[in-house]
Parts: sequence; structure tokens; C-alpha cells
Amino acid sequence: MVDPSDFLYPHSPYHGQFKPENLVFNANLQEFAQKVNYICNLETAGKLPPEEAYQQIKQLWKDLKQSKKSLGI
Repeated sequence: MVDPSDFLYPHSPYHGQFKPENLVFNANLQEFAQKVNYICNLETAGKLPPEEAYQQIKQLWKDLKQSKKSLGI
């Protein structure tokens, strides 16, 4: 049986230098990209106002930066 989250949140394999923090950051980066893609699509379809889309992406970016900082990368 296929897990629905694999369809909604696909993850590509990591090919960089293996360190646990790099692997975690890569997963966070892929999640960031997927969420930005959804927000952009909702804004393009008129389901989300541009300012709200901008604020959501800005918050996601701050979260990603905090993740990078906390992982020591």
C-alpha cells in the first residue's frame, strides 16, 4: 500500500557528504521547497492573497535559517 504522505511530500535521496546534521538539513530544505511550491500554487490560483503568501514564505524561510543555525551548519 502506498503512503499518501509520499505523494504529498516526496523526498529525494541525499547524495552529499554524510553527516547527521547535513541529512536533517536536507530533509528540512526539501520540506521548505515543497511548502513554498504549494503556497505559490495557491496564490497563483487565487486561493491565497499575495501578502499572506509572502508572509507564509517569509516565516518558512526564517524557520529554515533557524534550523541551519541550530544544526551548526
